[in-house]
Amino acid sequence: MGSGPLAGIRVLELVGLGPGPMCGMVLADLGADVLRIDRLTPTISLDSGGTLERSKRSAAIDLKSADGVAVFLDLVEQADVLIDVFRPGVTERLGFGPADCLARNPRLIYGRLTGWGQEGPLAKTAGHDIDYIAIAGALEPLGRADGPPTPPINVLGDFAGGGLLLALGICAALVDVSRSGRGQVVDAAMIDGAAMVMAPFYAGRAKGTWGPRGTNYIDTGAPWYDVYETADHKWIAVGAIEKQFYAAFVERIGLTEDPDLAEQWDRSRWPAARKQIAAAFKSKTRDEWAGIYDGTDACVAPVLEPTEASEHPHNKARGTFTTVGGVVQPRPSPRFDGTPLDDPQPMRTTAETADALSSWGIDSNRITALAAAGVISTASQTPGD
Repeated sequence: MGSGPLAGIRVLELVGLGPGPMCGMVLADLGADVLRIDRLTPTISLDSGGTLERSKRSAAIDLKSADGVAVFLDLVEQADVLIDVFRPGVTERLGFGPADCLARNPRLIYGRLTGWGQEGPLAKTAGHDIDYIAIAGALEPLGRADGPPTPPINVLGDFAGGGLLLALGICAALVDVSRSGRGQVVDAAMIDGAAMVMAPFYAGRAKGTWGPRGTNYIDTGAPWYDVYETADHKWIAVGAIEKQFYAAFVERIGLTEDPDLAEQWDRSRWPAARKQIAAAFKSKTRDEWAGIYDGTDACVAPVLEPTEASEHPHNKARGTFTTVGGVVQPRPSPRFDGTPLDDPQPMRTTAETADALSSWGIDSNRITALAAAGVISTASQTPGD
């Protein structure tokens, strides 16, 4: 059994893309025993490095067969949590919806994760991150004033608004079941989660304190909160909001005598100030500027590629990154002093289906019979398949 605050918690994760595996990864990082239920044939994964599958086990079960559903429901009896990433109504039709599972295990936390939620006109339609954040009002504010809305890859809807939100809901429900003894359904919708993380900006629009896309002080509207190209065609990030930080920024860039930078909050000077700052940053390389600002309170940082981030001195000092199965990836977070987290391990594949099922209480003779009948598979499926 691993360490971490969720040590001893058993989680069944129905295989899916992106946000479901993210939720399972977070729970596994926190110490839970996560068993991913795979299809008999491999599924497409965007996570070619297997990061989202770390520290999990895997079992391939035919959930369209009666015997497959029967063994799955037996696993449900042993589980604390189930992560359901199917469209609304699918698990009910297959025979392991919330009512079926809670009848077998009244303490179960049944986590449902969809883009549109369990009800509403769009609930049963297809979609992806970009669609969910578009309807949530979370896409339109992103980008520059002179350009279109810019999708932030799939971190806002899928991962923040979906996977992390469900992980939070599951942890809250685990606290409740420890007091009440009653399980429940946790309904996490990416459209809801994307809206929630944008809450301050909706309020700002309503009150008139937050303007159109790309005109505000922390969305590239201000010249002192933006990214600039350097002499080596790399980038430097500036976030000098507070007066004292802005002063340190202006001093190190060598523009203390420039009248366009004298009044930080004078919007009429922002276009000219931006040109001056851009020209200055083009005079040196990214790493030269990083050295100039290193150790100051100017709030200036080099824009690192993901492949560079693990080598930054601060990240190395904190141990922010680790290597799992030959792949450099973020270490589990947050940190706990009383229940420290284990280092993540590579996912054990469906080649170990028999061992995984056995450890969850399924009889070895039954496992042999299920494999012979083609209900389970012990063929290896790697996370990137």
